Amino acid sequence: MRQIISKMSTFEQFNLPKSLQKAIDELGLTTPTPIQEKSFSTLMSGRDVMGIAQTGTGKTLAYLLPLLKQWKFIATDSPRIVILVPTRELVVQIVDVVESLTKYMSVRTLGIYGGVNINTQKKAVYQGIDILVGTPGRTMDLALDNVIRFDSVQKLVIDEFDEILNLGFRSQVTSILAMLKNKRQNILFSATMTDEVDDMLDEYFDLPEEVTLAASGTPLEKIEQLAYRTPNFLTKINLLKGLLQSDESMSRILIFVNNKKIADLVANSIEEEFPEQFGLIHSNKSQNYRLNTMASFQAGEIRGIITTDVMARGLDISDITHVINVEFTEIPEQYIHRIGRTGRADKSGIAISFVAPHEEDIQIQAEILMEKEITFLPLPSDVEVATRLLEFEKDRKKIKFLLKRVKKEGGEAFHEKSAKNKQVNLGGPGKVKPRKTKPTNRGVEKKRAAKRKNK
Repeated sequence: MRQIISKMSTFEQFNLPKSLQKAIDELGLTTPTPIQEKSFSTLMSGRDVMGIAQTGTGKTLAYLLPLLKQWKFIATDSPRIVILVPTRELVVQIVDVVESLTKYMSVRTLGIYGGVNINTQKKAVYQGIDILVGTPGRTMDLALDNVIRFDSVQKLVIDEFDEILNLGFRSQVTSILAMLKNKRQNILFSATMTDEVDDMLDEYFDLPEEVTLAASGTPLEKIEQLAYRTPNFLTKINLLKGLLQSDESMSRILIFVNNKKIADLVANSIEEEFPEQFGLIHSNKSQNYRLNTMASFQAGEIRGIITTDVMARGLDISDITHVINVEFTEIPEQYIHRIGRTGRADKSGIAISFVAPHEEDIQIQAEILMEKEITFLPLPSDVEVATRLLEFEKDRKKIKFLLKRVKKEGGEAFHEKSAKNKQVNLGGPGKVKPRKTKPTNRGVEKKRAAKRKNK
C-alpha cells in the first residue's frame, strides 16, 4: 500500500504556482522525496522549523518549494530571503537550483562568498536582491559595511548548520541573527543534531517544529561499511593503491582526509600510478579549479576526488560508488556524513575506512552513535606494511606521551586537590566557616585590646 501511495505522489499535490510547476517539469522532477513531503505543510505554516535529514535527501528543494510558493512581488532592493551555507561550492550549487526554479518568476538571486573581490559583490548587491545565498563570513562582512541590509528579510534559512558550527562560524551566525528583525520565519536544516545545534535553537528560535526523516546519527541502510586496521600512514597509502588497482568497481570515488596537507600528500602519492584519474579539492585551491574539478567528476572524466570535510558539504555529486576514509574522522557525527555521500537515491554504496591505532577510539564512538558495528577485513597479503613513520605521526606520538606524563605526574593528590576545588558553597546555617584573617596592622590591634582591658 505504501508503494502505491509513493508512486501516486507528485509535485502537483503541493498546488504550486504554474510558473514554479513549469520549471519543475522542465527539470524532469516528478516525485518529491520523503523530506520534501514531510516538511512542506510545516514550512508553509510560517513557524520556525528544525529539519534533520541525511545528506542527499533533497533538503534544498524541501525549503525552497514552500518559500517560492508564497512568493509575492514587493518593491524593495533588499533581500527578503537569506540562505546561509558553510562553503562556496554550496553557495554556487544552491544559486543554480534557485535560478532553475525561478526561471519563469521575477526573482533576483545573488550568491556571495569569500575568496573573490568584495567590491564586485558590492556592485551586485546595489543592483537589488530578492534571495541572498551566502557564506556567514562574507555575508557578515557586507552587512558590517552596511552594503547588505536585513530590513526586509522575512525568511532565514540556515542549511548544513552542524557544518557551519564545525567550521567556526558561530559568532558570524549569531551576529547576523542579532541584526535581523524579530518577525521572521527561521528554517534550519542539519544532517546531525549536536548539543551545540540544540543550544542555538534554544537561544534564537521560537519553539521550532522538528521535522525528522531519520534519527540523528542513523546511517543509511544501503551502505556497506568496511574497514582495515593499519599501523601507520604509509601502510594506508599502500592499501589505497592496492584497492584502486585490484577493484574495478571503484569507478566513482570520494577519498576523505582530515586536512589539506594530507590531501596534497595522498594526491602526490597516487598520481604516478593513477595519472590524471583523481581531482583534488581543498581550501587552498581556487574557486574555478574546484568547480572545474567537480564538473569533470560529474561528467565521468576523472575517477575520483580527494577532499576534506570542509569541502565535502559543497559536493553534490550523484552515483558515488565508494567513499574511502584514508583518515578516520575526528568527530563521530562527521563519519556518518561522509559515508552518506554514497548510497543515495535508493542505490547501494560502500564505505571503506583505514583505521590506525590512534583512531580506534573515534571509530568505536561512531559505532555507538550508529548502533551498528563496522566490519573489519584482514589486510590483503600483497599490501606492504610500512615501518617508517612520517613527521606528523611522530609529532602525534610525542603529544600522546606528554599527555600521559602530565596525567601520571598529577597522581592521586592532584585529583584530590581538583575535587576539593570543585566544592561549591551552597549556603545555609552551619555551612559557612568563619574566615581566618591575619591582622593587617598589629600595632592598632594591640591598642584596641589594651583599651578593652581598661574598660
